[in-house]
Amino acid sequence: MDKFEQMMKDVKGTSPAQLNKDMEKYKSICNCPKCPTHTTCAKNAKEHAFCLVGKSFMCISEQKACICPTCPLTQEFGLKHNSFCMKGAEKAQRYEHALWGTKIP
Repeated sequence: MDKFEQMMKDVKGTSPAQLNKDMEKYKSICNCPKCPTHTTCAKNAKEHAFCLVGKSFMCISEQKACICPTCPLTQEFGLKHNSFCMKGAEKAQRYEHALWGTKIP
């Protein structure tokens, strides 16, 4: 079991209040607002931590660059994917790769 899988297992018994507190912590250290792909719309909508919450709903439609590999959350959770604002959260990307039988880059 890798770091991300362990984190997902650990979060199952967490209360909603604790999840919200943890999410605020993660959002405070995420790199998304510094990324060239992050837009003013995403900033105003307070969209970030895409690796955990999923892709941008309506604010990001073009990828200019990807700094996901340099994010502290990538190291903390052992994330294997990137471009979360466009492709979805780590959990979603892992599921998609498992479903279609593709290998993680």
